[in-house]
Amino acid sequence: MGRSFKFLLVLWALVACAGVASAQPSSDSRVADLVKRGEVRIGLFLPQYIKDAASGELKGVWAESARAFAARLGVPLVLVEHPTPPQAIACLKSGACDLLFLPFDDRSASVGDFSPPIFQFDYTLLVPANSRVHRVADIDRTGTKIAAVRNHASTISLSGLLKQAELTLAETPEQTFELLRSGQAAAMASARPTLLTYSAKLNGSTVLADRYGANINRMVVPKGKTGWLSYVGEFVEDAKATGVVQKAIERGGPPGVTVSPPGDPK
Repeated sequence: MGRSFKFLLVLWALVACAGVASAQPSSDSRVADLVKRGEVRIGLFLPQYIKDAASGELKGVWAESARAFAARLGVPLVLVEHPTPPQAIACLKSGACDLLFLPFDDRSASVGDFSPPIFQFDYTLLVPANSRVHRVADIDRTGTKIAAVRNHASTISLSGLLKQAELTLAETPEQTFELLRSGQAAAMASARPTLLTYSAKLNGSTVLADRYGANINRMVVPKGKTGWLSYVGEFVEDAKATGVVQKAIERGGPPGVTVSPPGDPK
């Protein structure tokens, strides 16, 4: 056996050992119960993910960030899919999910305990071709209807700003988009990444450059899980500082998402 071949064997063995070591479960006492169970269940809801039609894999910055967290924890990840935010919240409260991604506001404050911000994106409008709406302020007119997802954070933010226009609500982003495409609404309100995706399906449509709010995502643990919260908070800050979140955005998308600044303005 030549020296070169022996060297390659040794190198392969070292790489293999390093891979096994990196996969070892965390010994941190703050998450000992999670590690003992042998998996972490993170709930996602539409439009936080897109499912690959061929492989069934969930894609998006939420799924990629969840994978990064599970890798740090050293246990397998279970992504729990939900069609709406209320169903994902019910999953966390029932104990069927361990974590979620949500913005922090008065409506969500009672859901669980929140980490510092991890990533964020704007709320804005999608308008069809030849629309006279060029800025968010242009939409607030008597008789104007805006399609929006019921109970979504972007909808709650917009409802507090409107004085004359009316919201036409649907249960999912796809149903909301159909209201716009069918002419039942003059605009669709949502997060910029979602609107950029739907804009590609409607010729001549435009996602407005300005915004009416922002979705600042945080990781959420059940109320009272102080150890989990401390561990998750450290993960979030480390992931922002070391480029893990940026890589998750680049791998998973969607366009329009940015890394949140360090710290917690809450």
